[in-house]
Amino acid sequence: MSYDATLTRVETYFDRTATKAWEALTSDAPVSGVRATVRAGRDRMRAILLSQMPRDLSGLRILDAGCGTGALAHEMALRGAEVVAIDISPQLVDIARRRAPDGVQIDFCTGDMLDRGLGTFDHVTAMDSLIYYSEADLADALDALATRVTGSILFTVAPRTPLLMAMWRAGKMFPRADRSPTMVPQSHARLSRRMAATLTPVTRVTSGFYISHALKVSA
Repeated sequence: MSYDATLTRVETYFDRTATKAWEALTSDAPVSGVRATVRAGRDRMRAILLSQMPRDLSGLRILDAGCGTGALAHEMALRGAEVVAIDISPQLVDIARRRAPDGVQIDFCTGDMLDRGLGTFDHVTAMDSLIYYSEADLADALDALATRVTGSILFTVAPRTPLLMAMWRAGKMFPRADRSPTMVPQSHARLSRRMAATLTPVTRVTSGFYISHALKVSA
């Protein structure tokens, strides 16, 4: 599936199928045990990505690529960053906008994170928003973003472990109509070989059904 086709499928899924579930998962509302582990893992991963940037982000322009309901964008803005928060899903962007802390200015917008009209940035974050793309499309997307970033790109992938690969292959046997976009496990080494930019691992988070690997592209 091409980059554009994946983008469209992700938009359709989050705007028509998963909005309420995602809104609940990223809130303080009670959730099931499985979703609680996912929430805890995402909270831990968000803290890790934030730890990779300066504590004081004043004067820095940051793109939150695939901002979802906005938790990471909100945190970076509270640290003083000028945040451009973009997501392909208008409904998720609306939730992020409503949840923004009082007095915090964030440029929320809907569209493709690769839109060159967004300008240049000191850093880019993409937490769990690039997990649906093929290895080739992901490498191309990261290289394209790297030409517009003076600092780092911090992003996450589903790691290419035996368990996740087995789940991925099993999932492909089921009908696609009612399923979420297919998560594509990635190998850091393989992805790095495809890229012109320098890619380094940060750390991995495992929390129940949430398994995610943070990686960093350096300028």
